[in-house]
Amino acid sequence: MHTRELGRSGLSVSAIGLGCMGISFSYATSLSKAEGVALIRGAVDRGVTFFDTAEVYGPLVNEEVVGEALAPLQDKVVIATKFGFDIDPVTGENRGISSRPEHIRRAVEGSLKRLRVEAIDLLYQHRVDPAVPIEDVAGTVKELIAAGKVKHVGVSNYSPAEVAALQAFLPLPLVSTQPEFSPAHYAPLYDGTLDDAMAREMAVLAWSPLGGGRLARGDHPAAALLAAQGAKYEADAAAAALSWIMAHPAKIVPIVGTQTPERILDSGDAFRIRWTRNEWYAVLEASRGERMP
Repeated sequence: MHTRELGRSGLSVSAIGLGCMGISFSYATSLSKAEGVALIRGAVDRGVTFFDTAEVYGPLVNEEVVGEALAPLQDKVVIATKFGFDIDPVTGENRGISSRPEHIRRAVEGSLKRLRVEAIDLLYQHRVDPAVPIEDVAGTVKELIAAGKVKHVGVSNYSPAEVAALQAFLPLPLVSTQPEFSPAHYAPLYDGTLDDAMAREMAVLAWSPLGGGRLARGDHPAAALLAAQGAKYEADAAAAALSWIMAHPAKIVPIVGTQTPERILDSGDAFRIRWTRNEWYAVLEASRGERMP
């Protein structure tokens, strides 16, 4: 497993991270706690050191699984989690988007307990809450940093303008941004997300790097090209899609979601795949449905 720097945090993480959402949330079936723990520990055995979860996944249950799995391995890994919803701490009911200060504080206190950590390595705002002043969000995060409960801060699903607004009220640099990015969703190439991240030296953590599975299944215009590229290196279309993402100069870390330990190992095939400029742009053209200008 290769490694990449997590922005200006001083942390080095695996170049492919494990998105833990699917362990208990979003897929047709959920894993048992024992299966989830085994999957996460299997990922560590395969060189993964970056794990992404959130209070809303489950809700609450996902962090408990991650916490149990990584409790004896905390010195070897980086755990990221997110706030941004009003989650009932007893029932787990998701009552909607909220980044009100009291909800941020409650989310962090709950995450610390469920993850079994003294401080959260990386805390993101899951998505912008337009009803809450950004300075209130920043002020609450500053309090949590000062209290030693949060080490580093990032954002998820933010535009460059929103990054600038939050950063204006924070004394420490945002270390990461988490957009959806893949050959199936290439908007960050054109909306300033990747350019802004490079200018600010922020890590880019790409969610849904396989386009919800379409790039691996073959039901996307770029899938055949990815499969062919992967085959050149005795790999599959999924590995080629991850490689395509990592070839961008923003040094993107794909966050792969899976319920299968073997898929984690297969993801490592991405490091063998190489791209010429024409090959890389051919995938983008297939996704765009038109030639590059």
